[in-house]
Amino acid sequence: HGGYLLKEALKPILEGLGLEVRDVGVYDEKPADYPDLALKVAELVAAGTAARGVAIDGAGIGSCIVANKVPGVRAALCYDKASARNSREHNDSNVLTLGARLLTQTQAEEVLRTWIATPFAGGRHQARVQKILDIERKYLRKDPS
Repeated sequence: HGGYLLKEALKPILEGLGLEVRDVGVYDEKPADYPDLALKVAELVAAGTAARGVAIDGAGIGSCIVANKVPGVRAALCYDKASARNSREHNDSNVLTLGARLLTQTQAEEVLRTWIATPFAGGRHQARVQKILDIERKYLRKDPS
């Protein structure tokens, strides 16, 4: 719920860039739990249903932590254009998290546009991303339930 207003402001930007927006909630400012919402975004990305995702909560930190628990997700909490560019170029991040209470709408728009527009650089960074994937695989646990 802490990110609702910012989400509503950013959706038209994504649509204006020709991107399909799949809004998985929330739909008002009633209290909600960010882990539930960040998980929905992360699962769509991990399943390949979405190429990338954006999760917005009050600070962006919790959603980033949650999303990074899902294998195949490389979520990045970005707070300016430099962090957005770096997360894409160097880390091939596929989920962006934003803190609605820590960024102005203009700052969030700049971060989003930069993150969307920046490609993964590959090269020397590919080996590092592979190391991230290897670590993920090493610690991946099968859910016994």
